[in-house]
Amino acid sequence: MKRRTAGAAALALAVLGPLAGTPLRAEPIEQLHQFLTQTSTARGEFTQQSAAPGANSKGEPAAARGAAALSHGSFEFLRPGRFRWTYDQPYQQLIISDGSSLFLYDKDLNQVTKRSLHGALPASPASILFGSNDFERDFEVQADGAGDGIEWIKAVPRAKDSVFERIRIGFAGGLPVAMELRDSFGQATRLRFEHVQRNPPLAAEHFAFTPPPGIDVLEDK
Repeated sequence: MKRRTAGAAALALAVLGPLAGTPLRAEPIEQLHQFLTQTSTARGEFTQQSAAPGANSKGEPAAARGAAALSHGSFEFLRPGRFRWTYDQPYQQLIISDGSSLFLYDKDLNQVTKRSLHGALPASPASILFGSNDFERDFEVQADGAGDGIEWIKAVPRAKDSVFERIRIGFAGGLPVAMELRDSFGQATRLRFEHVQRNPPLAAEHFAFTPPPGIDVLEDK
């Protein structure tokens, strides 16, 4: 069970992908640049599908492994560094950052894990979303083709010890609508974003977190 919490945290840091409107004919990399400069807050919903190692090249799991894990939830963020990533199904979990600390609250386990945000975000997709505009310092970024009405960019971490092998972000109609990730353990994750609101009013206090009374709090150094 604890492994599930840690895995969801790493993944959530990975999947809080860019969500913002941009000119319809802009190249996908330019759309990402415009997102970074024009979007300070956002909220929306996501569907996440994860396939264990052994999936095929499209991220689909081998038949022997059964169906990929499917989850649903919502997100909110306030750049830089504040976000709420909430899993509603199939289990309830909250991952929240107040700008300096990251909290992983697993309701079923009655447990909170606290981490330093500085140690959790660098060279991850979340650093693109919540950090500064110089994401190309940490990633090699290039256009990565188009299909099914989606234009893609690919970001490869420059750091050799990154947990991610590659990240793809897909744009359609001027909006980032999808993200695909593959980690160093071979796990593939796909996300689809819906009902996105760009620059809604969100206060910093909305991202504060106080552990419920009587809950176990673990501090991950």
